[in-house]
Amino acid sequence: MTPSYPTIGRQRRIFVPPPAGTVPPPAPPQHQDPPIYRDLLRTWADRGRTLPGRHDPEWVRLAAPQVAPGQFSGSPDRRGDGR
Repeated sequence: MTPSYPTIGRQRRIFVPPPAGTVPPPAPPQHQDPPIYRDLLRTWADRGRTLPGRHDPEWVRLAAPQVAPGQFSGSPDRRGDGR
């Protein structure tokens, strides 16, 4: 069965930037959360809970590796015993 489209090795794709002034400027970033989320974050913070998007030192401590590199070998045998 023959393909219904031509197959020609690798084809190059060339990026052509759009003409100046045709791309709309990016929207300004929003810095404040809506009031309902601010109230929720304030309530969580008052209760000592983790806040989304905020640094959490307890999580960093819990997620840190407990084993130092080289503390355990990959084999239960002693090194160089020929097993």
